Amino acid sequence: MRLDRQQAFSGTTAADIDSAVLEDYLARHLPGYAGPLSLERFKGGQSNPTYRLTTPEKSYVLRRKPFGKLLPSAHAIEREFRVTSALAGGGFPVARPLHLCGQDSVIGAPFYVMEHAAGRVFWEPHALGVPGEERAALFDSLNSTIARLHGFDPEALGLADFGKPQGYVARQIRRWSEQYRASETERIAEMDRLIAWLPGACPADSGAAIVHGDFRLDNCIVHPSEPRVIAVLDWELSTIGDPLADFTYHLMQWFMPVSETGAGVGSLLGHENDPGVPAIADYIADYCRRTGRSGIPDLAIYMAYNFFRLAAILQGILGRVRDGTAANADATAMAKQVRPLAETAWRFATEAGA
Repeated sequence: MRLDRQQAFSGTTAADIDSAVLEDYLARHLPGYAGPLSLERFKGGQSNPTYRLTTPEKSYVLRRKPFGKLLPSAHAIEREFRVTSALAGGGFPVARPLHLCGQDSVIGAPFYVMEHAAGRVFWEPHALGVPGEERAALFDSLNSTIARLHGFDPEALGLADFGKPQGYVARQIRRWSEQYRASETERIAEMDRLIAWLPGACPADSGAAIVHGDFRLDNCIVHPSEPRVIAVLDWELSTIGDPLADFTYHLMQWFMPVSETGAGVGSLLGHENDPGVPAIADYIADYCRRTGRSGIPDLAIYMAYNFFRLAAILQGILGRVRDGTAANADATAMAKQVRPLAETAWRFATEAGA
């Protein structure tokens, strides 16, 4: 039976942290906090578990690292807190962070608390149930949001040391090759070929910008009644890097292998002609217009890299299933997308001359 992503990932379930301990901590450390506290865990999300905190006067969101053994440099909530604090100060749509606890002695893992951005989350990239005109406006909002992100000067936001802009794609290839090997549960020939081919094929830097690293519709909160993004979520992979690498990751939804189970990442395949879904060439042109570019050279290489990278990220989830630290019950089904993603990456690689 195919998973209904919207139903499966929407809403909340019982929390797995001690609400009394957390409430005592928040009363002492979060300005303006006043209990009693009601605590629920959001169903969606595969990496850092996320919770809704409700008090009589206000709602908050808590995001923590997973419990247990973690891969090196993964689940970087401290970086999430820093970048969203800076972007909130610059007027970019994020849920404003309020407090960071870097210790695991309170709830068993480091965490941070942010404002609750009330709105809609669409778990399918074609925004199921949205009328065509509204869907077109929502895609335009996504496009303008990522273009705006790439227009920030990191130094002006106090993020000059948030990452190394030179050689971003090369470092990402190295990092995710290592993470993939650390999480590997079976041999996938296409991943082996990509790990060998990508280092010599990565394009020259297209510039330096704050990059989100996982920008897509289901990582955004959409206004309750208007087709516009009001908060971008999940900044775990953010850094300073190549903006075209970030944007072409966002373009993957047009080519994403459709999951047989419905788990994994949503796809626009089969929905390209839905009312309001833009042609990919038009969507690229809009981004280039907004960012002052004439086009995207090496598009096939960027796509090969991004599908490889996502395959490695999902393999990391399967590794957490193996190690008992996966954050979501559907993690095993989601990780079954690793092979189709690797195959798609290699098709783009061969298009690029591999």
